[in-house]
Amino acid sequence: MPRARRSNAAPKKGSASRGSLRRELLQLKVSDKLNQIKGSRTRADSEASEDEGASDILSHCSSASESVSVAEEGSDTQDFTSAQEQREDKLKEDIDRLTDKSAKTRVTALSSLRLALSSQVLADFIAERRVTLTDALERCLKKGKDEEQSLAASVLSLLCVQLGSGSEGEDVFHSLKPLLITLLTDSSAAPPARQSCAAALGLCCFIAAADVEDLLSCLSVLEGILTLLYSENSGAPASQHGLVCSAIQSWALLLTICPASRIQKTLEGHLPRLSGVLACESVSLRIAAGESLALLYELARDLDEDFYSEDTDALCVTLKQLATDSNKYRAKNDRRKQRSIFRDVLHYIESSECHEETIKFGLEVMYVDSWARRRTYSTFKEALGSGVRHHLQHNEVLRDIFSLGPPLVLDAAAIKASKISRVEKHMFNSAAFKARTKARSRVRDKRADVF
Repeated sequence: MPRARRSNAAPKKGSASRGSLRRELLQLKVSDKLNQIKGSRTRADSEASEDEGASDILSHCSSASESVSVAEEGSDTQDFTSAQEQREDKLKEDIDRLTDKSAKTRVTALSSLRLALSSQVLADFIAERRVTLTDALERCLKKGKDEEQSLAASVLSLLCVQLGSGSEGEDVFHSLKPLLITLLTDSSAAPPARQSCAAALGLCCFIAAADVEDLLSCLSVLEGILTLLYSENSGAPASQHGLVCSAIQSWALLLTICPASRIQKTLEGHLPRLSGVLACESVSLRIAAGESLALLYELARDLDEDFYSEDTDALCVTLKQLATDSNKYRAKNDRRKQRSIFRDVLHYIESSECHEETIKFGLEVMYVDSWARRRTYSTFKEALGSGVRHHLQHNEVLRDIFSLGPPLVLDAAAIKASKISRVEKHMFNSAAFKARTKARSRVRDKRADVF
């Protein structure tokens, strides 16, 4: 009985506590392991969900950026189209205003047209309205006054520059040529209007004259102005100096495309008398005569390499005096310009070497290495002003005259690659300045005035 009671009795207190602790530890370990497994799964799920969300955001951003870029390209195209339409609408209004009753309105329209034609290439737009514009210019030349006639002649020159030497340009030249000659030879007309007509007659004939008869008739009209100057022994009034200067320059321009027989006749009739114009008081007239003399010698030497005139020695003496002129009663800029040009003229007549000039426009370079090419470029530069480089780059008429080939088509990347940085430009200018200073210091007079 006692043993049976002892066996059925409750276990000891210490042994029960130790078993319970073991079970609790095992449960804690199991629960920790389960929590780690659940945590890893939740982190993986959350990372996957985050990746999916990020990919969704990136795809949304990329699609949004693509839509923005497409929208920007579309807006740029729309802006360019709208700007082009606005310019064309403005030109249409200016053409319509040429027939307005108010002279002030017509003058404003002519000024606006001259600016547009000199700064842009509008050949297609002008060709469609050629008849309307020609009739309006004819009316301005006939019934207009001084400023209106001068502007109309300038716009006519730019019209021929836009249309070129095709049938359209020839029609414009033939229709307005008699009116230009009438105004040019009318002594009662205003000198600025006659001067613009002389420049327009030479430039339009140079571009659009298809027959030799047109060329010779324009030359005869311009030579009439020169003969008047010769007969007055360079004593033309100051108000006529601009007219005579423009006539000489247009006459020299047309000589560059004359046949050899006409060149020979011109040398005999004008070479001795043109030297007398170098004694004129007008600086611009002296310069025009000097450049024309150099052109005549160049054309004569193209016909005969050993060309020599009896007046060459006396001419060189006069040219040396003008190349070293230091009279204080003349403006400083006039003296500087005169000395520079007459040094080139004298150098060519003595050695047959022409000073080369470099013209840069866009990514291209043009070399002016003859007096004929120099006269041609100067004429277009005076007619187009600051737009001459744009026309050299895009106008097929000028590119054909100067043998530049078809216009270049360049993308934005090529234009950006051709530009140098500001640092490189600064270093280049610094090096050029140092080299120029060293070269000038060798010939610079360093003597000081002693009082």
